[in-house]
Amino acid sequence: MSMRDWTIATTFALLISVFSGAAYAGGDPAAGKAQAMVCAACHGADGATGIDPSYPSLAGQNEKYLNRQLTMFQSGARNIPVMTAQLIGKSEKDLADLAAFYASLPAKGKEAGGSDVEIATATRIYKGGIAAKGVAACAACHGVSGEGNMLAGFPRIGGQMANYTIAQLTAYREGQRDSDEEYGAMMRNVAQGLTDGEIRLLADYLQGLGR
Repeated sequence: MSMRDWTIATTFALLISVFSGAAYAGGDPAAGKAQAMVCAACHGADGATGIDPSYPSLAGQNEKYLNRQLTMFQSGARNIPVMTAQLIGKSEKDLADLAAFYASLPAKGKEAGGSDVEIATATRIYKGGIAAKGVAACAACHGVSGEGNMLAGFPRIGGQMANYTIAQLTAYREGQRDSDEEYGAMMRNVAQGLTDGEIRLLADYLQGLGR
C-alpha cells in the first residue's frame, strides 16, 4: 500500500468511527464528586495522583470514553476485577456522573524524561505514524496535543501516566485488551506494529504532552 492509499484508508476509518458514534447525554459533575470519594483512595483526590504509577490519570479525561470504560468494567467486558468490585450496585446515572466529574477536573501532566532524540522520534511516530509497518498516526484520532475526541469517544492521552500507557499499548499488542472492538480493533492493529522500545518512547512523550 502506498503512503497515499494508507493515509486515505486511515482517514476513512476515522471518519466512519466519528460519525457512527452514538450521541452521549453526559452526567452531573456535582453528583459525580460524591460518587468519587471512594475512587480517590486509588486515583487521588485530583484524579491525577494515583497511589501507583500504573494507575491511569482520570482528570480531564474524555467523558464519553470514561463512561464507556466504567460500563465495561461494571459488566466485566473489560476484565479488571478490582474495578468491577468497586462499581457493584451503581446505576447508569452513577457511572455517567462519575465520568462527568473526572472530565471536569483539570488534566495534569509530568515532564517527559527522554532525550531530545528520543522525544523527536516519539513525535514523528505520534504525528506521522510508521507507514512501513501500518502504524497510523496517533494524532489522527487523539489530536495533535493528545486531547482526544469527545464525539468519537477517543480518550485524552496527553498527560497520561507513562507506566499506564506502556501497559495498555502492550496489552493491545498482545491481544490482552480488546475494548477497541467497537472501533474495528483499531488500537490492536496499531499496537501490533510497535516494538517495546517504541511503546516506551511514545509513553514518555505522551506523559509530557499534557503539560
